[in-house]
Amino acid sequence: LEQSWIELSMSNGNLFAALRGAFPADLDTVAIETADTPVPLHYTWRDLERATAMIANLLESLKLPPASRVAVQTEKSVEALMLYLAVLRAGHVFLPLNTAYQAAEIEYFIGNAEPAVVVCAGRNFGWVSKLAFKAGTKHVFTLNDDRTGTLLDRAVFHGDSHTPARRASAMLLLNCSASSQPCSTTKKRCMSGVVVMAPPTASSESDAKCMNSSSHWAAVV
Repeated sequence: LEQSWIELSMSNGNLFAALRGAFPADLDTVAIETADTPVPLHYTWRDLERATAMIANLLESLKLPPASRVAVQTEKSVEALMLYLAVLRAGHVFLPLNTAYQAAEIEYFIGNAEPAVVVCAGRNFGWVSKLAFKAGTKHVFTLNDDRTGTLLDRAVFHGDSHTPARRASAMLLLNCSASSQPCSTTKKRCMSGVVVMAPPTASSESDAKCMNSSSHWAAVV
Protein backbone atom coordinates (compact mmCIF):
# COMPACT_ATOMS: atom_id res chain seq x y z
CA LEU A 1 0.00 0.00 0.00
CA GLU A 2 2.79 2.42 0.92
CA GLN A 3 4.56 1.70 -2.37
CA SER A 4 1.38 2.44 -4.34
CA TRP A 5 1.13 5.86 -2.69
CA ILE A 6 4.77 6.57 -3.55
CA GLU A 7 4.15 5.55 -7.15
CA LEU A 8 1.07 7.79 -7.21
CA SER A 9 3.10 10.76 -5.94
CA MET A 10 5.66 10.21 -8.68
CA SER A 11 3.00 10.01 -11.37
CA ASN A 12 0.84 12.96 -10.34
CA GLY A 13 3.31 15.21 -8.46
CA ASN A 14 1.08 15.58 -5.40
CA LEU A 15 2.99 16.17 -2.17
CA PHE A 16 0.24 14.65 -0.06
CA ALA A 17 0.65 11.34 -1.88
CA ALA A 18 4.38 11.39 -1.07
CA LEU A 19 3.65 12.11 2.59
CA ARG A 20 0.93 9.44 2.64
CA GLY A 21 3.43 6.93 1.30
CA ALA A 22 5.50 7.41 4.45
CA PHE A 23 2.60 6.51 6.78
CA PRO A 24 3.24 3.27 8.70
CA ALA A 25 1.62 0.03 7.62
CA ASP A 26 -0.46 -0.03 10.80
CA LEU A 27 -2.66 3.05 10.47
CA ASP A 28 -4.14 2.53 13.91
CA THR A 29 -0.95 3.53 15.72
CA VAL A 30 -0.73 7.00 17.24
CA ALA A 31 0.45 9.74 14.88
CA ILE A 32 -0.10 12.81 17.09
CA GLU A 33 -0.49 13.26 20.84
CA THR A 34 -1.57 16.68 22.03
CA ALA A 35 0.14 18.38 24.95
CA ASP A 36 -2.00 21.50 25.26
CA THR A 37 -5.25 19.91 26.43
CA PRO A 38 -6.24 18.91 29.99
CA VAL A 39 -6.34 15.29 28.84
CA PRO A 40 -3.97 14.38 25.97
CA LEU A 41 -5.75 13.61 22.70
CA HIS A 42 -4.48 10.89 20.42
CA TYR A 43 -4.86 10.98 16.65
CA THR A 44 -4.00 7.87 14.66
CA TRP A 45 -2.63 7.77 11.15
CA ARG A 46 -6.05 6.51 10.09
CA ASP A 47 -7.62 9.61 11.63
CA LEU A 48 -5.35 11.76 9.46
CA GLU A 49 -6.15 9.68 6.37
CA ARG A 50 -9.92 9.80 6.85
CA ALA A 51 -10.18 13.43 7.98
CA THR A 52 -8.02 14.81 5.16
CA ALA A 53 -10.07 12.81 2.66
CA MET A 54 -13.35 14.25 3.97
CA ILE A 55 -12.05 17.83 3.91
CA ALA A 56 -10.58 17.29 0.43
CA ASN A 57 -13.93 15.95 -0.76
CA LEU A 58 -15.62 19.02 0.70
CA LEU A 59 -13.24 21.26 -1.25
CA GLU A 60 -13.89 19.28 -4.42
CA SER A 61 -17.63 19.67 -3.92
CA LEU A 62 -17.16 23.44 -4.21
CA LYS A 63 -16.09 23.01 -7.88
CA LEU A 64 -13.05 25.26 -7.47
CA PRO A 65 -10.65 25.94 -10.36
CA PRO A 66 -7.44 23.85 -10.19
CA ALA A 67 -4.72 25.26 -7.90
CA SER A 68 -7.09 27.68 -6.18
CA ARG A 69 -5.77 29.53 -3.14
CA VAL A 70 -7.19 28.60 0.27
CA ALA A 71 -6.42 31.39 2.74
CA VAL A 72 -6.32 30.30 6.38
CA GLN A 73 -6.15 32.44 9.52
CA THR A 74 -6.62 30.08 12.45
CA GLU A 75 -4.83 29.09 15.61
CA LYS A 76 -2.50 26.10 15.52
CA SER A 77 -4.28 22.78 15.96
CA VAL A 78 -4.27 19.24 14.67
CA GLU A 79 -7.36 20.10 12.63
CA ALA A 80 -5.48 23.01 11.03
CA LEU A 81 -2.76 20.53 10.04
CA MET A 82 -5.43 18.27 8.58
CA LEU A 83 -6.77 21.22 6.59
CA TYR A 84 -3.30 21.88 5.16
CA LEU A 85 -2.94 18.24 4.12
CA ALA A 86 -6.44 18.25 2.65
CA VAL A 87 -5.68 21.33 0.57
CA LEU A 88 -2.64 19.51 -0.84
CA ARG A 89 -4.71 16.42 -1.44
CA ALA A 90 -7.36 18.36 -3.36
CA GLY A 91 -4.74 20.03 -5.56
CA HIS A 92 -5.00 23.56 -4.21
CA VAL A 93 -2.60 26.07 -2.65
CA PHE A 94 -2.48 26.72 1.09
CA LEU A 95 -2.07 30.40 2.06
CA PRO A 96 -1.42 30.76 5.83
CA LEU A 97 -2.13 34.17 7.35
CA ASN A 98 -0.68 35.40 10.63
CA THR A 99 -3.28 35.31 13.41
CA ALA A 100 -2.09 38.76 14.51
CA TYR A 101 -3.22 40.33 11.23
CA GLN A 102 -6.05 42.80 11.61
CA ALA A 103 -8.61 44.03 9.08
CA ALA A 104 -6.20 46.13 7.00
CA GLU A 105 -3.73 43.27 6.50
CA ILE A 106 -6.42 40.67 5.86
CA GLU A 107 -8.14 42.93 3.35
CA TYR A 108 -4.83 43.40 1.55
CA PHE A 109 -3.89 39.74 1.35
CA ILE A 110 -7.36 38.54 0.39
CA GLY A 111 -7.59 41.22 -2.28
CA ASN A 112 -4.12 40.42 -3.61
CA ALA A 113 -4.07 36.61 -3.41
CA GLU A 114 -7.71 36.26 -4.55
CA PRO A 115 -8.43 33.06 -2.59
CA ALA A 116 -11.37 30.90 -3.60
CA VAL A 117 -11.81 29.81 0.01
CA VAL A 118 -11.12 31.56 3.31
CA VAL A 119 -10.99 29.76 6.65
CA CYS A 120 -10.91 31.79 9.85
CA ALA A 121 -11.56 31.48 13.57
CA GLY A 122 -15.23 31.58 14.48
CA ARG A 123 -14.79 34.72 16.60
CA ASN A 124 -13.55 36.58 13.50
CA PHE A 125 -16.11 35.31 11.02
CA GLY A 126 -18.16 38.51 10.98
CA TRP A 127 -15.47 40.88 9.77
CA VAL A 128 -13.32 38.37 7.85
CA SER A 129 -16.28 37.08 5.83
CA LYS A 130 -17.33 40.63 5.02
CA LEU A 131 -13.88 41.40 3.60
CA ALA A 132 -13.71 38.08 1.77
CA PHE A 133 -17.12 38.35 0.12
CA LYS A 134 -16.35 41.95 -0.86
CA ALA A 135 -13.17 40.75 -2.59
CA GLY A 136 -15.06 38.06 -4.51
CA THR A 137 -14.34 35.00 -2.37
CA LYS A 138 -17.38 32.73 -2.49
CA HIS A 139 -16.66 30.34 0.36
CA VAL A 140 -15.80 31.22 3.98
CA PHE A 141 -15.59 28.59 6.72
CA THR A 142 -14.63 28.68 10.39
CA LEU A 143 -12.17 26.45 12.23
CA ASN A 144 -11.41 26.77 15.93
CA ASP A 145 -8.66 25.25 18.06
CA ASP A 146 -11.20 23.24 20.07
CA ARG A 147 -12.18 21.00 17.11
CA THR A 148 -15.27 23.02 16.20
CA GLY A 149 -16.25 25.13 13.21
CA THR A 150 -18.30 25.06 10.03
CA LEU A 151 -15.44 23.48 8.07
CA LEU A 152 -15.61 20.32 10.16
CA ASP A 153 -19.41 20.47 10.35
CA ARG A 154 -19.57 20.38 6.55
CA ALA A 155 -16.75 17.87 6.06
CA VAL A 156 -18.42 15.11 8.07
CA PHE A 157 -21.05 14.78 5.35
CA HIS A 158 -18.40 13.79 2.78
CA GLY A 159 -16.75 10.45 2.14
CA ASP A 160 -13.51 9.35 3.80
CA SER A 161 -11.88 8.05 0.61
CA HIS A 162 -10.18 10.38 -1.86
CA THR A 163 -7.67 10.12 -4.70
CA PRO A 164 -5.16 13.01 -4.61
CA ALA A 165 -5.34 15.53 -7.43
CA ARG A 166 -2.44 16.19 -9.77
CA ARG A 167 0.34 18.74 -9.18
CA ALA A 168 -0.50 20.49 -5.94
CA SER A 169 1.74 23.25 -4.68
CA ALA A 170 2.57 22.94 -1.01
CA MET A 171 2.09 26.47 0.23
CA LEU A 172 2.11 30.11 -0.74
CA LEU A 173 4.04 32.11 1.84
CA LEU A 174 3.71 35.87 2.15
CA ASN A 175 5.36 37.59 5.06
CA CYS A 176 6.63 41.05 5.84
CA SER A 177 7.41 41.79 9.47
CA ALA A 178 9.21 45.09 9.12
CA SER A 179 6.11 47.24 9.23
CA SER A 180 2.43 47.05 9.98
CA GLN A 181 1.57 47.18 6.28
CA PRO A 182 2.38 44.43 3.78
CA CYS A 183 4.78 45.17 0.94
CA SER A 184 3.61 45.76 -2.61
CA THR A 185 3.63 42.64 -4.74
CA THR A 186 3.32 41.51 -8.30
CA LYS A 187 1.83 38.26 -9.55
CA LYS A 188 3.77 35.85 -11.69
CA ARG A 189 1.94 33.02 -13.43
CA CYS A 190 3.81 29.71 -13.15
CA MET A 191 3.53 26.78 -15.52
CA SER A 192 1.55 24.90 -12.89
CA GLY A 193 -1.04 27.66 -12.84
CA VAL A 194 -0.13 28.78 -9.35
CA VAL A 195 0.13 32.49 -8.76
CA VAL A 196 3.31 33.42 -6.91
CA MET A 197 3.42 36.73 -5.10
CA ALA A 198 6.83 38.37 -5.11
CA PRO A 199 8.23 41.86 -4.42
CA PRO A 200 9.84 42.95 -7.70
CA THR A 201 11.45 46.22 -6.74
CA ALA A 202 10.88 48.72 -4.00
CA SER A 203 8.07 50.95 -5.22
CA SER A 204 8.05 53.05 -2.09
CA GLU A 205 10.17 53.91 0.93
CA SER A 206 8.15 51.50 3.08
CA ASP A 207 8.65 48.71 0.53
CA ALA A 208 12.38 49.31 0.50
CA LYS A 209 12.51 49.15 4.27
CA CYS A 210 10.51 45.95 4.23
CA MET A 211 12.60 44.26 1.54
CA ASN A 212 15.90 45.19 3.15
CA SER A 213 15.04 43.92 6.61
CA SER A 214 13.17 40.70 7.33
CA SER A 215 10.76 40.03 4.49
CA HIS A 216 10.37 36.46 3.24
CA TRP A 217 8.60 35.57 0.06
CA ALA A 218 8.31 32.10 -1.37
CA ALA A 219 6.05 29.67 -3.12
CA VAL A 220 6.86 26.13 -2.09
CA VAL A 221 6.15 23.75 -4.94
